[in-house]
Amino acid sequence: MAESMQGLHRSHRCTEVSTKDIGNNVTVMGWVQKRRNLGSLIFIDLRDRTGLLQLVFDEKDGEVFEKAKLLRSEYVIAVQGTVRKRDGAVNETMQTGDIEVTADTLRILAESETPPFPIEEDANTREELRLKYRYLDLRKPHLQKNLKMRSDITTFIRNFMSREGFLEIETPTLCKSTPEGARDYLVPSRVHPGSFYALPQSPQLYKQLLMCSGFDRYFQIARCYRDEDLRADRQPEFTQVDMELSFVDIDDVIDVNERMLQALFREILDVDIPIPFPRMTWREAMNRYGSDKPDTRFGMELVDVTEIVRNCGFGVFTSAVNDGGFVRAINVKGQGAMPRKKIDKLVESAKGNGAKGLAYLSINEDGTYKSSFAKFMSEEELEQLVTALSGEPGDLLLFAADRDKIVCNVLGALRLELGQQLGLIDKNKWNFLWIVEFPQFEWSDEQGRFLAMHHPFTMPMEEDLAYLETDLGKVRAKAYDIVLNGSEIGGGSVRIHQADIQQRMFHALGFSTEEAQEQFGFLLDAFQYGVPPHAGLAYGLDRLVMHMTGEENIREVIGFPKVKDASCLMTEAPGTVDKKQLEELYLSVAQTEPDKEEKIS
Repeated sequence: MAESMQGLHRSHRCTEVSTKDIGNNVTVMGWVQKRRNLGSLIFIDLRDRTGLLQLVFDEKDGEVFEKAKLLRSEYVIAVQGTVRKRDGAVNETMQTGDIEVTADTLRILAESETPPFPIEEDANTREELRLKYRYLDLRKPHLQKNLKMRSDITTFIRNFMSREGFLEIETPTLCKSTPEGARDYLVPSRVHPGSFYALPQSPQLYKQLLMCSGFDRYFQIARCYRDEDLRADRQPEFTQVDMELSFVDIDDVIDVNERMLQALFREILDVDIPIPFPRMTWREAMNRYGSDKPDTRFGMELVDVTEIVRNCGFGVFTSAVNDGGFVRAINVKGQGAMPRKKIDKLVESAKGNGAKGLAYLSINEDGTYKSSFAKFMSEEELEQLVTALSGEPGDLLLFAADRDKIVCNVLGALRLELGQQLGLIDKNKWNFLWIVEFPQFEWSDEQGRFLAMHHPFTMPMEEDLAYLETDLGKVRAKAYDIVLNGSEIGGGSVRIHQADIQQRMFHALGFSTEEAQEQFGFLLDAFQYGVPPHAGLAYGLDRLVMHMTGEENIREVIGFPKVKDASCLMTEAPGTVDKKQLEELYLSVAQTEPDKEEKIS
């Protein structure tokens, strides 16, 4: 039966007890990790969020010893006792492996049923089960370490921003729904029937209004929400480190953020990150790496061979070029003898990223070629391809031909896949990179129009303003992303602060004056009262912490994450609500027919 602490007060967490405390009386509290009964002695490994501490119960202490016999894994206990040096061998795997506590008082604060899985670091437990019992999963040391580091990172950023003159200001989470972004999570209003709030995808408009209000430098650790498909580094609700600065341009924003990241990595990981970080234009990144978030820890860069194959005899290449597309290739060094089965798997992977196929050319050790297309090309053309790709005997050359975007996506993804497979990525490197000069617009085949690549408030490059009315595809944005080891950890832009340019931007996106006023009237009105030049940036805190902890999945650094379909296995959210609640919100739920596949299954 559970007891109260009966006046006991914890004096130390487990790993706060050290050799300095030998001979002293301490009080520790936590969970039973393991119990070993040796007859006259019982050993307990006590666990709290700092780690483990060994407790010893001696049969000479009759009542306490008998109570210790009742202990099982995950019981919560309070123990008072004397610290002593271990009699036996030191346990090198424990931070407190050279000491133990001889117990003279024991309180069983809570009993525990047998957990559905072991609370151990290397327990091979299905992720679904881990997430259903997340409160148990979070007892594992590596998750507690991750969330502690997350807390330390957040605290450091807050202190750094404060020292730099930023004010932490909270912005609303019940907002107006606006277009031109990911899908909103909507919240129905009870007092305004038929009207809805949207949960914020970011504090974008509010932070711009704060600059209009004269706050100069703002930041916020902001909760944001996007109703979009999940993947390993994305969740429907997430945390941003959000900031905005007045009277600045790109270099000012980059400077403060480089200094923050340098100081953060030194403080948290004891890693010295050199600044300034390299900068690369979006176009160069796509041409060289097939990605706007390139992993620069290894080579295997894309090479454009369009001109070499423009008039060759291979129809796949020439038809792509004639349709305005490109032919690009990568050199997989030393893989010329790759088995056909493996090459076929690469072809299937390329198709999964939008390619119609993948052409290859192997350079044999004797200098001859084995290829899927060699018979359609002259010896001179083949040699030109090999030369362009710095090919050598034993290399494998892979080619993609299609529209620019598809070719980049295919070879960019293939490059990463091969980099992982072949062990080309140095996991000890921290390669930061700024990607700048993004396109202002991107074409949507689905909507048949140009959309803002970032958002409608990003300032175009001044020299490209003339193209707003003539050629949207040529407009570059004063936007910048910060990339770490092939992952975008943050992004931002210089904002439009002139009302006339903002109106031109809306017009380019297909908004009439009336539509722009309806959607963004409060911002446009504010722009009539003197708005300073301003710019900002936001980090995905979850993604940054994921990198700094060395985790592969963002769920490992979030307390209570969602799964792929945006549901919570622990609370079973989302769920149905009472009919009365729906009536109060003037809502009804439409009954939908399950699709045929669901009926069959």
